[in-house]
Amino acid sequence: MYFLGIETSCDETAVAVFTEEPKILANVIASQTDLHARFGGVVPELAARAHLQRFLPVIDEALRVAHIDLGQIGCVAVHNCPGLVGALLVGVSAAKMLALVLSVPLISANHIEAHIYACRLAAGRDIFPCVGLVVSGGHTSLFQCRTALDFELLGATIDDAAGEAFDKVAAILGLGFPGGPSVEREAAQGNAEAFRLPRSLLKEDRLDFSFSGLKTAVLYKVYGQDGTRTGSLPSGPFRADLAASFQQAVVEVLAEKTRQAVRQTGLKRLAVGGGVAANRSLRAALARMAA
Repeated sequence: MYFLGIETSCDETAVAVFTEEPKILANVIASQTDLHARFGGVVPELAARAHLQRFLPVIDEALRVAHIDLGQIGCVAVHNCPGLVGALLVGVSAAKMLALVLSVPLISANHIEAHIYACRLAAGRDIFPCVGLVVSGGHTSLFQCRTALDFELLGATIDDAAGEAFDKVAAILGLGFPGGPSVEREAAQGNAEAFRLPRSLLKEDRLDFSFSGLKTAVLYKVYGQDGTRTGSLPSGPFRADLAASFQQAVVEVLAEKTRQAVRQTGLKRLAVGGGVAANRSLRAALARMAA
């Protein structure tokens, strides 16, 4: 059976064609990064309208890459939560229409759980049960994953997600959008020990995260305690050191809370997903912790 998978939870219009094995035959993504860059973050209304414009071309391209036609699709799957309401509405409405027209089943998927299941696809073998860490622009969460469909939330951010903090700090430092890659590039030139920034909830006996205070501490380092935005944007060694110190604080908190989750559950396998998981410093810290 051929499946058509649809993802419109945020600012990327994505369609995949895959089989039951699962074998991915096509994975086509239309990014909106350039559209939102001048605003320093994703604008929900613009994202939803862009999905409307790009959805059909992306489906056509996915079918072309997979070398099948729409009539061969036997099931439609779509992310229906969580995400931007308008963006999700476009994908879910389109998926319902396609399933109805094709007279095939419609499957809904939680996109946070899918971040962990992506590790199953990458590993090529069963990974459950495991501890799951999702670090993305909108979510920072730890789960006890008993099966691919049985997730228990162990802890989550009580304010900003890690990726959101990266985006906001990138704006403070004048590094542009998306914030994760730009902060990482700048941090590579800096000294992570230059500034002592807060590690909220680090030693508390709970598996929640908080990055709002860390973001505010960076703001105060740049603009002073009153946050008055005067003068030019930071640059040179000061900016590089602050980016490196911020990144190190985020990485330390994520690694330590994940260590606590592994010890608390007694599980011997860790699965990490989400856009922030691409950060090389985080990957190295989690690899050391796992070892």
